[in-house]
Amino acid sequence: MAFGWIDEQADTRRRAGLVRTLRPRPAGSPLLDLASNDYLGLARHREVTEAAAEAARTWGGGATGSRLVTGTTALHRELEGELAEFCGAEAALVFSSGYAANLAAVTALAPHGSLIVSDAGNHASLIDGCRLARASTQVVAHADPDAVRKALGTHAGEAVLVCDTVFSVDGDAAPLGRLAEVCREQGAGMVVDDAHGLGVLGAGGRGAPHAAGLAGADDVVVTVTLSKSLGSQGGAVLGPARVIDHLVNTARTFIFDTGLAPAAAGAALAALRLLRREPERAARARAVAAGLHARLTAAGLRAVRPDAAVVSVRAPSAGDAVRWAADCRAAGLAVGCFRPPSVPDGVSRLRLTARADLSAAQIERAVRVIGETRPREGGTRP
Repeated sequence: MAFGWIDEQADTRRRAGLVRTLRPRPAGSPLLDLASNDYLGLARHREVTEAAAEAARTWGGGATGSRLVTGTTALHRELEGELAEFCGAEAALVFSSGYAANLAAVTALAPHGSLIVSDAGNHASLIDGCRLARASTQVVAHADPDAVRKALGTHAGEAVLVCDTVFSVDGDAAPLGRLAEVCREQGAGMVVDDAHGLGVLGAGGRGAPHAAGLAGADDVVVTVTLSKSLGSQGGAVLGPARVIDHLVNTARTFIFDTGLAPAAAGAALAALRLLRREPERAARARAVAAGLHARLTAAGLRAVRPDAAVVSVRAPSAGDAVRWAADCRAAGLAVGCFRPPSVPDGVSRLRLTARADLSAAQIERAVRVIGETRPREGGTRP
C-alpha cells in the first residue's frame, strides 16, 4: 500500500509519547502565556497592529510574487535599512521567514568544495541549510571553540562556522568572541542565527553579535527573525553589502519564494522603532528570565540558567513533559513542551519564555503552577 510506512511511524510515535497535534488558539486567551516567543510583548501592541493594518491597506494583503518580480515595496527597503542600521550591519535582506533566511545564508555561502562546521545544538533551519548546501559538513560539540578549531584544521579550502547565538532549547549563549577568534585564525567566515538574541541582548536589544563586538565585521553574517522580539513574521540576513548582493542573485529561498507580506513588514518596522524608543524592554526581558530561573530553582526544579529570555526546566521523560505541560494549561498557564527530536540531547523539557511585559505577580503565579503540577519523583528517564 502506498505510504504504508506512515502508519508504522505513527505507531512508533504513539508508543514513545511523541505525537504532536495542532491546537486552535482563540483570539483572546485567558491563559498566562509563557509559551510564545513574544519576548518584548509587542505582538499585540497597538502601534504594531495598526502599522500592520495600514501596510495591508496601502500595499495589499500579500507581496503578490517573488521580490525580484513584484514583491519588493518601499516598505521592505525601509525595514531593511533600519534593521541594518540598528544592528550595525552594512546591509540587510528581508525574507518570508527566519527559516528561509537561514536556508538562504547557509546554502549561498557554502559552495561546493567548502566546509561547514555546525554546532550540535543548532536549530533545525540551520541543520537543513547544511543538508541542502553543496559543502561538506562537520558537526562539532556544542559551544566548544576547541572543537571548531580542530574541525577547521582538517580543511584547507573555504570554510564557514554555522551556529545559533542563543540556542532555542536551553537558552544558553554561544561564546561568540572566542568562536570568532578561532575562525579568524583559520580564515573561516561565520553565519550566526540571532533569532533569540535580537531585542534581548546587546545595547538596547541590538543582538548578541553587537554585544560581542562583531557587528559590521566583514567575515560575519547574521540572520534574524522578525517573529520573536519584533512580534511580527519573517526573517532577514544582515552583513556586508557584497554578501547581500550575492544572496539576491543566488539564494533560492529569496529568488523563488513570494516576498514577505507587507503587513508583516509594517508590523516589524513599527516594533523596531518602538524598541528604539524603549530600549529598556530588552533589559526587562532578561530580568524576567533571571527571576523565573531563581524562583524555579529555589522551588527545587531543574531549571537551566538563561543567557537571554529562554528558561528550560527538565522533565523526567517525554510523557511526563507532555502531561506536565497539559496540567499547566489546565491551571491557566501556557508553556512550551520540547521532546525528541526537537531536543538534540534527548532530554525532554518545559520551555518557558520570559516576556518584558510580565508582572511580578504573573511570574510568581507561573512558578507556583509549575511547582504544583510537577511530575512525581521516580518517573522514567527522558
